[in-house]
Amino acid sequence: MNNRRYPNFGVLLVDDEAPFLRSLSIALERRGGINHIYRCEDSRNVMTMIAREPIGLVLLDLTMPHLSGETLLQQIVEEHPEVGVIIISGLNQLETAVKCIRLGAFDYFVKTTEEERLIEGVRRAIQLQEMRKESQAMRQRFLTDTLERPEVFSDIITQDKGMRSVFQYLESISTSSQPVLIMGESGVGKEQIAHAIHTLSNCSGPLVSVNVAGLDDNVFADTLFGHQRGAFTGADKARAGMVEQASGGTLFLDEIGDLSLASQVKLLRLLQEGEYYPLGSDRPKRIRARVVVATHQNLEEKQQLGEFRKDLYYRLRIHQVEIPALRQRKGDIPLLLEYFLAEAAEELNKTKPTIPKELPVLLANYSFPGNVRELRALAYDAMSLHHSKMLSMEVFRRILNQEIPCTESDKSATPIIFNPDQPLPTLQEAGELLVAAAMERAQGNQSLASRLLGISQPALSKRLKKKEP
Repeated sequence: MNNRRYPNFGVLLVDDEAPFLRSLSIALERRGGINHIYRCEDSRNVMTMIAREPIGLVLLDLTMPHLSGETLLQQIVEEHPEVGVIIISGLNQLETAVKCIRLGAFDYFVKTTEEERLIEGVRRAIQLQEMRKESQAMRQRFLTDTLERPEVFSDIITQDKGMRSVFQYLESISTSSQPVLIMGESGVGKEQIAHAIHTLSNCSGPLVSVNVAGLDDNVFADTLFGHQRGAFTGADKARAGMVEQASGGTLFLDEIGDLSLASQVKLLRLLQEGEYYPLGSDRPKRIRARVVVATHQNLEEKQQLGEFRKDLYYRLRIHQVEIPALRQRKGDIPLLLEYFLAEAAEELNKTKPTIPKELPVLLANYSFPGNVRELRALAYDAMSLHHSKMLSMEVFRRILNQEIPCTESDKSATPIIFNPDQPLPTLQEAGELLVAAAMERAQGNQSLASRLLGISQPALSKRLKKKEP
């Protein structure tokens, strides 16, 4: 059973006509997916309810006995400025509408003729309220540099400030119903981030993961939306799609950058309308899951090339987080190496070896194109070959000696090493600068520095002795 409430805050409906309150509640839930609703028929109780309940948005009738909607609007704006107000009136009067907007109302709708516009307006107001709350939460976390639920991220091995900022951002958007776009190179741990988002959201339902790479349009639709019996040849019985299986939880779509244009249209409708049609059905179903997507590709470049829909891209990037590559958080390499070696030792039933002091320095000078996943594979490979107390560095030395081919963009671009406004150094000065930089990167280890320079260790030692006074 799905008990997820949308939005995270309450929506208070205020009208002295009980039948209208009931019909509006039904319309908001069925057509807008809004089920966190409070109702009030007596205008005198409105301020008490706002103070007592977690109200974030009020739909306010203008003409009521006791207290008018205009009077209540002014009180709400003055006493609870964080609460949004939408005016609903039986009168289509431009002057009244303008006055209400000036007093602080978010929008103004006419009861009898604008139900569709009203539902869209409520959804729009909810999104703005969510973003305002997220902005406040984010500002508070960054100012105090705190994490409210650090245990959620305990499985992500890091001490990097950039990763901590990512965690703070995820906590700030945890209550939002909007999709989240996770970006980052392959192997940085995007799926772990999706799991953290799911946990932070306090969902009652499951996390359902789908890798959409390589799915054609028909398979994508069937996988996500399911089908009715007889929808196509071989459909002997109805099958619930991943969207329905994720009800009350999180739907994680990995490799979203590989989605075909036809499937992108279906995903856009799902996100915009909040509903979908199982194959073979003419009755829509509402999505009851939060959508999280991930990609290692640059979606902005893909949409500029016409390979990714611009409207879908902007819909997905409402909440966007980029996970830094391992080479951008080198301080995490020793931590991760220790963790993966211990994990591999336990799995292979071996004793965890001592790590040579120069190994973290060696790895800090490697770009790790495969990121955390590559480091884990190297640790397991080293442990499988390990037989003594000290861990052999042979596996790790091999990767440093490998040549990484340049991309076409690398070949065409000439890096600027020296300031064009300054005179060039002599060959001897350039050589000394290069040696100094290599020694700094190698943290004084001549053997490693010589590898970085492509010369022998004795040759480097000779150069260093010449430089000595």
